[in-house]
Amino acid sequence: MMLKETLRAVVRKQRETIDTMDCGAEREELNSIDMNSTHAIIISGIRRCGKSTLLRQLMRKAKKRYYFNFEDPNTMNFELTDFQKLDDIFHEEYGECEYYFFDEIQNINKWEIFVRALLDKKKKCIITGSNASLLSQELGTRLTGRHIRYELYPFSFNEMQSLTRKEKNIEAFEDYLNKGGFPEYIQEQKTEILQHLFGDIIARDIAVRHKIRETKTLKEMAIYLLSNTGREFSYNQLKKTFELGSTNSAITFVSFFEDSYLLFTLPKFDYSLKKQAVNPKKAYSIDNGLSNANSVLFSSDRGRMLENLAFIHLRRKYKELYYFKENRECDFLIRQKGKITQAIQVCFTLDEDNKKREIEGLTEAMNKFALKKGIIITYNQEDTLEIESKEIRIIPAWKYITQ
Repeated sequence: MMLKETLRAVVRKQRETIDTMDCGAEREELNSIDMNSTHAIIISGIRRCGKSTLLRQLMRKAKKRYYFNFEDPNTMNFELTDFQKLDDIFHEEYGECEYYFFDEIQNINKWEIFVRALLDKKKKCIITGSNASLLSQELGTRLTGRHIRYELYPFSFNEMQSLTRKEKNIEAFEDYLNKGGFPEYIQEQKTEILQHLFGDIIARDIAVRHKIRETKTLKEMAIYLLSNTGREFSYNQLKKTFELGSTNSAITFVSFFEDSYLLFTLPKFDYSLKKQAVNPKKAYSIDNGLSNANSVLFSSDRGRMLENLAFIHLRRKYKELYYFKENRECDFLIRQKGKITQAIQVCFTLDEDNKKREIEGLTEAMNKFALKKGIIITYNQEDTLEIESKEIRIIPAWKYITQ
């Protein structure tokens, strides 16, 4: 619980700070967010990917608004009952406003009760948070059907080019492939930024929240999965590798990594949901730069780096992604409205040694799902192949991810 005058001082200081801060490079999501929605707008994503900056950009569109950041160390004692005090202070300091902007609101238990009350009063709520499931758990109770979620990622290649004002070419793409898209790192080029970020996610977003005292295994498993992007893993295998007490511990740890947006898992496609659940999965990192800074092995396999980049691009655009594996393997399947619509293979360089394997993996998936066109993403090759009356486009990654 906070004293009202202490809370008032925090509100004033935060308002003064937010009004003088730079709004940064415009994010691609900015114009797709409807601020006049009657639903709560939820912006979720990994720590330091630019959620607060996007929030400031949205705030520019609202002439009169309230703002509060729950990451502020001075709000450590804030409780559910303090929301009414906060609202009273807002009105006393700034008069009547329609818009409420809340940064990292997930730090407060049962925050959704207050937000629901605001929506019932026809107020507009725009909220950020760094944890996927904690938001979905609260949203799934009192805010079912009353929220719209937007996931924010580190900068895309297009956004990085806007920030650095570089030309879109293979040289700029090489930079992006290695360094990723965390805004602060792009500007300062200090590896420690990404190393500290990884440590903060493990400690603050996972260990503290889930009351895990022994973080050594947690950290080792995270680095292992980040180092082996695009490779199959099973929970039983993780249990043995890290000498866990049960498979459930492995499942729980991986779910923590996904909740914090540190990585994503990709299931193997199967029409049977039961089989899909037990089949091996693949893990992909949220950002190549983050993986490079925290894993020596990641940067040694440029094919994996390219595949990871392709996955993140697809994850931004599509909700349902899978990998395909029967006699051969295809890296990505896209499912839309219950139907597989695209098959995509990723290969750093397509040559005579690997051409047969890569093409057969893709065409097997195309035949399975009756697709007439397929794509092979490469580092910098461009071509079109006609095979068995099917068209295969070979596209340089730097062109594909700017489409």
